[in-house]
Amino acid sequence: MSAALRSRKGPHQFDSLNVTAIGGGHGLGRVMSTLSFMRSRLVGIVATTDNGGSTGQLRNAHQCIAWGDIRNCMSQLANQPLAAEVLNFRFDESSALSGHSMGNLLLYTLDALSARPVDGIQLLSRLLKVQNRILPMAESPTDLVAVLENDMQCFGEIRVDELNQMPKLMALSPQVTATPEAIRHIQSSDLIILGPGSFLTSILPPLLVGDIAHAIANSSAKVIFIDNLTQEPSPAGYLSLSERLNWLEKQLNFQPVDIVISPHQDTDIPMPIVNNVIADARVAHRHQQDSLLQALNQAVSMLWPQRVTTASTDVL
Repeated sequence: MSAALRSRKGPHQFDSLNVTAIGGGHGLGRVMSTLSFMRSRLVGIVATTDNGGSTGQLRNAHQCIAWGDIRNCMSQLANQPLAAEVLNFRFDESSALSGHSMGNLLLYTLDALSARPVDGIQLLSRLLKVQNRILPMAESPTDLVAVLENDMQCFGEIRVDELNQMPKLMALSPQVTATPEAIRHIQSSDLIILGPGSFLTSILPPLLVGDIAHAIANSSAKVIFIDNLTQEPSPAGYLSLSERLNWLEKQLNFQPVDIVISPHQDTDIPMPIVNNVIADARVAHRHQQDSLLQALNQAVSMLWPQRVTTASTDVL
């Protein structure tokens, strides 16, 4: 039985919370599928700066936002396994669509038929019977820019991941505005979840959108940072947890994180750490959903000790 199904039967801490989860496709999708029982009270804000693979091809040809991470979230939330397989289907080299993902093409098509990218995403959500809201961090295309210690600039997500040292700072080019729906949900949220995922290219991009960072800074919501289980293949992977959080604070000019979920110990972190999280038996870098839900429950209990655990009233 999945964590999402079990959570509807057993006690948990999320009955009356509004939650915003922020990140990239793989990690954000895992968090959202774990908490999918929350339905409309859970909204995911997805990074849209990817410039590689099928997404990069579509962006170069049509100047659209990056669809790959949105597709990944959709596939993990889809109730039917076949729907996930269709979204993730990739055309082989014998096809004129070589390298393209079916889900990316579908999202691009729905966008072309809609007034806004958000409308196309919402239409696909209804078709897949996804009851959580998925929003792009912005509806205009933008790219990651890393500024190095020597003030040289590195342009694009692919090159950022290939850096051999942490940049001095990160930015978006061009700067974009957040979707209004994303800002409204942050403002009404009790809890914000960051990660897991690539620190610079999945977690950070939405936080570089000025009005998203401003909304978080001025929100009363508590923030949970979910650390990766394994070392990521990027410059951030060589930093300790405390070094990454310090770097984030310097980048944003405020520290958003109130509590951390991580299997790693770090005595230099001033906020509480929840350690009881393990990996999926099949994929070492993917969180096992039952343990992730348990860790999230524990984190919420620590953030709000006065909360009374109640059984969910959701119907299977």
